[in-house]
Amino acid sequence: MDFRQYQEQALISDQVPKGTENSQIVPLLGLVGEAGSLLSEYKKYLRDKDAHKNFKYCVAEELGDLLWYVANVASKFDLDLEEIAQKNLEKCHDRWGWKKVKTDGKATGYNFDKEFAEHERLPRQFVVEITEVSQDNSIKMKAFIDGEQIGNDLTDNSYSNDGYRFHDVFHLSYAAVLGWSPVIRSNLKCNELKRKRKSNPSIDEVEDGGRAIAIEEGISALVFSYAKDHDFLAGVSEIDYQLLRTIKSMTSHLEVSLCSLGDWEKAILMGYEVWRQVEKNQGGKVIVDIDESSISYQP
Repeated sequence: MDFRQYQEQALISDQVPKGTENSQIVPLLGLVGEAGSLLSEYKKYLRDKDAHKNFKYCVAEELGDLLWYVANVASKFDLDLEEIAQKNLEKCHDRWGWKKVKTDGKATGYNFDKEFAEHERLPRQFVVEITEVSQDNSIKMKAFIDGEQIGNDLTDNSYSNDGYRFHDVFHLSYAAVLGWSPVIRSNLKCNELKRKRKSNPSIDEVEDGGRAIAIEEGISALVFSYAKDHDFLAGVSEIDYQLLRTIKSMTSHLEVSLCSLGDWEKAILMGYEVWRQVEKNQGGKVIVDIDESSISYQP
């Protein structure tokens, strides 16, 4: 039996048909009540342990009642339970799929610029050397590739020394895992030209232009504020779902919208793993491999 068949069959036993008084609130309250009944059975199991011989039967019965109310709520709001189930699986894959990819050892491999000439593409592998210098009564970060500086000198731009001067690591992580970073694309040069896709004016304006750069910088600052309240993600394996949804919303009109919530989570966690080491050692080498969807640190 599929979900659509179940929903149709379950509706036959509905005692408060659609259109009658309280037809929507009754199944909603029923969900709460059955969830409580399920917890009550588990409480009995904690008390009686194996003596609760009917525990699995009772759990199955309560889950069945919950399923009936879920189907009834869907019917009362003109929703298709089959579609709900399918979209939920898609949501779960979008959110957690990268962990399976990590287990399988397969890289994400996003390549948004593969159709462009080499000087307009992000290099698939490169090493950035980050150093820290004291200058003009402030501490500044400098980044180099093969001895040539990329980007500008950066400070924390803060009243406190919080390490945000090293935030280019986050942009490098977005490039590594997502294959996307208008900031890094602007900072890197090939034959004295920035790696923007000038051959396509529309792509150059929308994907590589000032608005996209501002959005990426905004994401970096937004996540940093979140990370400060969570020990800069040390020991953290999951990012708040609403934060990830906000990031997806901010980038919904850009090519990076193809990347999943899980991809963003991976990029953020890997970026902060490297950032913590860079901040601790006041520099080091950051190794970016877009083909392997990886970013790593070398002292």
